Amino acid sequence: MKIKLKSGKEVTLRDVSVDEKDEMLDSCEWTYNAKGKPTNMKNMNKTLTKWIRLGLDDDASDNFLKTLSLQDRTEIFVKLQENLMVGEGKASK
Repeated sequence: MKIKLKSGKEVTLRDVSVDEKDEMLDSCEWTYNAKGKPTNMKNMNKTLTKWIRLGLDDDASDNFLKTLSLQDRTEIFVKLQENLMVGEGKASK
């Protein structure tokens, strides 16, 4: 799936394996407030980099990553999350 970022850059998301999905999801460590709502993600930059490297079908080298703004990296992360969570919470038949 190709996505266009607000910056105008285009990236292609790849279809990750179940093991890669687990690795990506396990890298997120959230803190929650008293009402159970997420308030912060620990190791944010490390997590963003890992998700981008595993989730892009394009160049995910250091040279490319250095061209991305925090907004670009966050946009890619959010789109990857949306794609990985498809079907989550639905009972299997």
